[in-house]
Amino acid sequence: MFRRFALKSALLTFLSPLLFSATFAAAAPWLPFGPDGGDARKFAIDPHDHTHLYLGTANGWIYETHNSGANWRRLSRVGKRDDLVIDNIVVDPSDPKHLIAGAWVGSDGGLFITYDGGATWTSQAEMRGQSVRSLTSAPSDPKIIVAGTLKGVYRSTDGGRRWRLISPPDSTEIHEVESVAIDPKDPNIVYAGTWHLPWKTVDAGENWDSIKQGIIDDSDVFSIIIDPNSPKVVYASACSGIYKSEDAGTQFHKIQGIPSTARRTRVLLQDPSNLDIVFAGTTEGLFRSTDAGKQWQRTTTPEIIINDVFVDPTDPHHVLLATDRGGILASDDGGDTFRSSNGGFSARQVATLKRDNLHPATIFVGVVNDKEWGGIFQSDNGGIDWAQRSEGLKGRDVFSLGQSPDGTMIAGTAHGIFRLDRDAAVWNQVEQTPEAIAADNAAVAPPEIRAAVSINRNQFAQRNNVKPSATHAAPHTTALKNSKGKAFQHPPLHKAAKPLPNSPAARKAKLLAAKKHTAAPSKRTKIVVVKKPQPVAPPVKELTATAAPKPHFFDGSVFAITTSDQTLLAATSAGLLASSDQGVSWKPAGPPDSAEWRYLASAKNNVVAASLHGVQFSPDSGADWSPIRMPEKITLVTATAVEPSGEIWVGGPEGIFVSSDAGNTWTTPKNLFTNSVTSIYYDDATNRILVTAVGSGSAAFMVQLPQKTVTYTDTGWNLRFVRPVGDHLVAATFFDGIVIQPKMMSGSAPKPETAAR
Repeated sequence: MFRRFALKSALLTFLSPLLFSATFAAAAPWLPFGPDGGDARKFAIDPHDHTHLYLGTANGWIYETHNSGANWRRLSRVGKRDDLVIDNIVVDPSDPKHLIAGAWVGSDGGLFITYDGGATWTSQAEMRGQSVRSLTSAPSDPKIIVAGTLKGVYRSTDGGRRWRLISPPDSTEIHEVESVAIDPKDPNIVYAGTWHLPWKTVDAGENWDSIKQGIIDDSDVFSIIIDPNSPKVVYASACSGIYKSEDAGTQFHKIQGIPSTARRTRVLLQDPSNLDIVFAGTTEGLFRSTDAGKQWQRTTTPEIIINDVFVDPTDPHHVLLATDRGGILASDDGGDTFRSSNGGFSARQVATLKRDNLHPATIFVGVVNDKEWGGIFQSDNGGIDWAQRSEGLKGRDVFSLGQSPDGTMIAGTAHGIFRLDRDAAVWNQVEQTPEAIAADNAAVAPPEIRAAVSINRNQFAQRNNVKPSATHAAPHTTALKNSKGKAFQHPPLHKAAKPLPNSPAARKAKLLAAKKHTAAPSKRTKIVVVKKPQPVAPPVKELTATAAPKPHFFDGSVFAITTSDQTLLAATSAGLLASSDQGVSWKPAGPPDSAEWRYLASAKNNVVAASLHGVQFSPDSGADWSPIRMPEKITLVTATAVEPSGEIWVGGPEGIFVSSDAGNTWTTPKNLFTNSVTSIYYDDATNRILVTAVGSGSAAFMVQLPQKTVTYTDTGWNLRFVRPVGDHLVAATFFDGIVIQPKMMSGSAPKPETAAR
């Protein structure tokens, strides 16, 4: 209730129009509002206030809470980037407004320092570009700080202002330092865990000793902790298990009791109120020992991937977990049970949005990369509050959403089409059509070898992270990049093989081919089609009925869905599909030799469909199609739209192009010279085109038709797309969920904002 009131107050505060021309101009940033959850990485406590915590994320943001994690708010974005993984935060005990954050993305990253409690950050020059994987301060002298990077171990003796390398330069052993720990009594004693065993120095880096006795060779050391009362007791977690030493690292012994599948223990933590209680956050849940590591008990389900654990030093019953996909989990019974505690925290990758045509205040969004914690979320008040509506999707990524003429919601996923009937609670997968089954019997689809693609989640899965699941495909990168060269994500890019030449069943066989491929199991992989074995009829007993055949579910990827007149159309990895019965059944449509469809848009009876390198147009709701000559300057299609007049809009890395003569000529609207286009959308309520583009930073463009007058507003966010919802605009960011325009107007829709420069 408080969040809803706060948003409405903020939106109504900005009723006065902001003036700017078609070039970039500042405006009030749009307001983030979920859906809550996503990847949470690291906790840090204010030493002077146990209810005040900081939270690092995988998208460059640092959050904070002043009520022990009950609610969170965005504090600031470190480095003004949305790709930095904030795995380490150190708070100065002598000055809680002095914080140091260690960040990384691949081999890049850095150290960032603030002296105003996180309002502003500066990049530390000596560590600029360093991939900082670990960071800690000395308990006996907080001005001494040690950082582990891909290049080695660095040390500061002045609170982070200056740094020097204390591991041997160009060492072949002490590099890729994933964990560091400092002796609680002697700050010259430093432990460093690398991607290949641990090391120790007792003289602040002058000399280093390998401390691998008892540890399985080639173990990645993720976490090292030292007992604050007995510094000779050292715990270390590695990919091969958890180890304990009682002689300051001279000899380790492996701790038993944790399943081998959960041995990727990312974090170890002793309960500050009872040091015999040790928590182990693993890639298969939370384990707890109450006898200093002798016995362990798993207290969560194994599906939870844990990045960090926090125990309140004043209340050991209050435990927080930072997890992948599920965000923050909280316990008030010492870790026996957990609940979601994500109020205000959103790190979702929203891939699609659909406003309910029958209830304009209701919005559905589809997210990717969050498995059972993701899927589809529903808001009944224009995007202010959200509830998960994913029952039946079984953790699938959702790439597209649509709605049938009777109001049934349609979801296009990484594996199949799903329907949600009005007032239903469960999504149901659509079965294959008789045409597809006939194609199955008539021909075997040609083997497809799909292009290797990169999955963005793997930037967080280098060595210290769990490997991506092979269950569902994640969105893949395209050629769209910002000014710094960073790629942004779109739904998966697959290169489809051409059908067998002169095969009458080729188009129908595509539907079969789609259900045979499996999801990408790793960062770069090839997906091949496996020939389906011929079904064997089960034996039939006398006087008994034969068993009902199992349903044949369509299992292809569905990238876009639209409705034209009474026809539903879907762009899929098996080609274009059409449904005339509210999405219950689907049949192949479109050109028989078309490539894999990626984008789809409609206005009245006009429909435009695009692959990565081609565009087709239909004037009759998809019954007939004709190819459109592509703009000469465009190398890749990344967005498309169509007007009721039949004008076609195409976007790509080179910009936006419009044709009113079926592709014979293409022009770019005046003052819309942008690049790396991420979305184009026709808003029929206001007869305008909405555009987002990486090349224009955080601007959202509005092109009023038919004059093509271009205006725009600065949203403050890098946007995937923008859509109208009632009397305001809602946009999807790349990694931060949904943001809402800070303005509600009395009219049916917001008017374009214009002004003198």
